[in-house]
Amino acid sequence: MSRIIIYPKDIQQITGKSERQCRNIIATIKKVHNKQKHQSVTIHEFCDYMGINFETLPVKLK
Repeated sequence: MSRIIIYPKDIQQITGKSERQCRNIIATIKKVHNKQKHQSVTIHEFCDYMGINFETLPVKLK
């Protein structure tokens, strides 16, 4: 089974940004999708927000 949730460390590996910036990205995505604090961000939501093709992500995240 592949993972569907993305974490700041994953975003850090993909973008090369600091962990704090990655936490801010997740917070922004939650705000855009009207998610509550306890809800997670999916890999697809991250890709849509960042304009990244899901198929170009590293295999280890899938």
